[in-house]
Amino acid sequence: MCQTCGCALPDQLQQTSNEHDVHTVEVLEGLKAHNDEAARHNRHHFDRAGLLVVNLMSSPGAGKTRLLEATIEALGDRYRLAVIEGDLETENDARRIRARGVPAVQITTGSACHLDATMVHRAAHALPLDTLDILFIENVGNLVCPASFDLGQHANVTLLSTPEGDDKPLKYPVMFRSSDLVLVTKTDLLAVLDDFDVDAVAEHMHRLASTAPVMALSSKSGPLDAWLEWLEASLAERRRPAFRPVPHGEGACLLPRSPGLA
Repeated sequence: MCQTCGCALPDQLQQTSNEHDVHTVEVLEGLKAHNDEAARHNRHHFDRAGLLVVNLMSSPGAGKTRLLEATIEALGDRYRLAVIEGDLETENDARRIRARGVPAVQITTGSACHLDATMVHRAAHALPLDTLDILFIENVGNLVCPASFDLGQHANVTLLSTPEGDDKPLKYPVMFRSSDLVLVTKTDLLAVLDDFDVDAVAEHMHRLASTAPVMALSSKSGPLDAWLEWLEASLAERRRPAFRPVPHGEGACLLPRSPGLA
């Protein structure tokens, strides 16, 4: 548990046993409420700018930054991309993204094991949101805490690399239940990893009652087609004109009047 942020606060709070526990729960509830309000504020900014915001989550070393580099290489000529990077220390990942010609803002969290909505809000103000198509948030490497904090994103994508084992959805159900898409990465290693089953990952997601699709790819050797198509379809959905009913009293009624109605 992160001692300063309350990331272990359960969705259903159990009955507390003493006054200290009651105070702790009240503090944690306040932290979550503040974060959720900041997330709604972020989402308002993102929606107004008309961009797609994707939160990338995984354990350390699953290949989030490498996936971003490959995505930039594939889509950088057609879409305007930017990245918010989260790590405890260093600007290593942000430098890698900037080297690809894409703006990146590094958030160093110190001891915090995840990003929160306030951190993302500050970073977003350093980016030209109105000129972007897709904003990626690369969360801190951690399969526990990031799942509990809304950042204002439109989609959660969780990476699971083949060296980690195919049982991670069952071991970390909160993370994988919160996913809109699961990417099995480093599939180029499957030739030497005889104990990883991509189909098993999909079965585990089904056991979690998740409908999130599972895609397998290698950022090193490809193919990335399914991932890129998912991104483009998600962006198109974000920009699809929303249905707006005609306000009462405005416009002509196109339906025939029923007998006896004025």
